[in-house]
Amino acid sequence: MADPTLSGIDAGATPKTILPERGHTILALDLGTTTGWALRGFDGLITSGTTSFKPGRYDGGGMRYMRFTNWLTELDRLSGPIEAIYFEEVRRHVGTDAAHVYGGLLAVLTSWAELRGVPYQGVPVGTIKRYATGHGNAPKQAMIDAARKRGFSPADDNEADAIAILLWAIETRGGLA
Repeated sequence: MADPTLSGIDAGATPKTILPERGHTILALDLGTTTGWALRGFDGLITSGTTSFKPGRYDGGGMRYMRFTNWLTELDRLSGPIEAIYFEEVRRHVGTDAAHVYGGLLAVLTSWAELRGVPYQGVPVGTIKRYATGHGNAPKQAMIDAARKRGFSPADDNEADAIAILLWAIETRGGLA
């Protein structure tokens, strides 16, 4: 069950890297039941982690999406305003449940961003993997290793993917460079 506050973030998973680009708060997400996130604050500091939106035993079907909405709002309040959002654009899922969760989280994310006038962009999985590792079909461990080579300490592949999305967005100006 996701805690709508950021107090549960593992400080050990937060990288110490500061990039020279400053001024815009950018959020990168790897959407899923365990969502990986990376955020570059207006000061250039990058933080990252994972948060779980696994429903509790007595939760209704929409509770994970309400928690995700609350989490985005609190992240925006504490670290924002968020000025751009990039997310992993998945076109194929192995399981039906994963596809449903992804679709629900994507719907919440895009409507949340639309209501606030925050631009958002999906980045194809192959683009992220190619950017981080040089291979468009890199395995999860390669993504974790690539993040570590850049000075980060991701807890898992979800966080590593979010870090790669954020770095791609910064270094390519969202694919424009």
